[in-house]
Amino acid sequence: MKEDKYLDYILEELGNLTAIASPSGFTANAEKYIIERLTEMGYQPSQNRKGNVLCVLGGEKNPLVLASHIDTLGAMVRSIKDNGRLKPTTIGGHQWSTADGENCTVFTRDGRSYTGVVLNTEPSSHVADEAVKIEEKNMEILLDENISTKDEVLSLGIQTGDIIAMDPRTQVTESGYIKSRFLDDKLSACILLGLAKWIKEEKIELTRKVTIIFTVLEEVGFGGSNIPEDTEDMLSVDMGCVGDDLGCNETMVSICAKDSGGPYNYDMVTELSELAKKNGLGYAIDIYPHYGSDVETSVRAGYDIRHGLIGPGVYASHNYERSHRDGVKNTFELLKAYVQA
Repeated sequence: MKEDKYLDYILEELGNLTAIASPSGFTANAEKYIIERLTEMGYQPSQNRKGNVLCVLGGEKNPLVLASHIDTLGAMVRSIKDNGRLKPTTIGGHQWSTADGENCTVFTRDGRSYTGVVLNTEPSSHVADEAVKIEEKNMEILLDENISTKDEVLSLGIQTGDIIAMDPRTQVTESGYIKSRFLDDKLSACILLGLAKWIKEEKIELTRKVTIIFTVLEEVGFGGSNIPEDTEDMLSVDMGCVGDDLGCNETMVSICAKDSGGPYNYDMVTELSELAKKNGLGYAIDIYPHYGSDVETSVRAGYDIRHGLIGPGVYASHNYERSHRDGVKNTFELLKAYVQA
């Protein structure tokens, strides 16, 4: 089936994209990858100075922007301890409780990289008199190098400000579950790549101008601050929340009615939900209590647009996240319907 072809492509690209470290501020390699994929399809992507990748998929009039982000949570070297361990500081809303014991990579400014592990200052249950509270001041990076002093770390080229990226550990099970760090939002970014591929290969005649944007500063709050001036509607394609008091699960597409920034455009939410219903898609309309999106940044920047937010259901956000192939399919099908509505 054609749908399976594009779903397979999306999941293949997810593995490729999550393998590229891209915490906010360190996204050049991910940007390059997206540009290469779109260029191979026959498009002409462009970039702004911030690094956002923009690509017009076709169509005229009533411009619609679909936005996902390719930056992720991560960390940065705050200082180097006398014992040769690194003291980190977070990038974005990273939670240390989810990373204690995680493998990581440190990237230096001169192009070198070193593997390591994130641990608290006393991780051994056979040594600690009491458990250490898992918070930033008690976390450190142990490099996989034979070093024990600050000077030895400096000799490796590591310095304050170097990027620390957690291992994604991307897996897709036979039952269709997708497990990885950074499904927020690389899963939706790959769905947009799949949409671009579908439009090009199936020669879809779009009824309106459609532009996709891959932003690079969402996790720090201002990825969507610059969009094309002619934009009329903008839809953030980000992760859909799964959890207590929410109707969505990992197999659905989530349509957000309101998050911490307030309600999304009422008419746009209605249009999306009616399309989902018409096409027999698994969906839920939900409210996200602790969430902000690129399109809200665009609204705050003063753009006169209608704004919405959808995405595949993702459980355990900002943790080792989980979604499902059916959630990807439902999101992909809703986007296909929306760009042809």
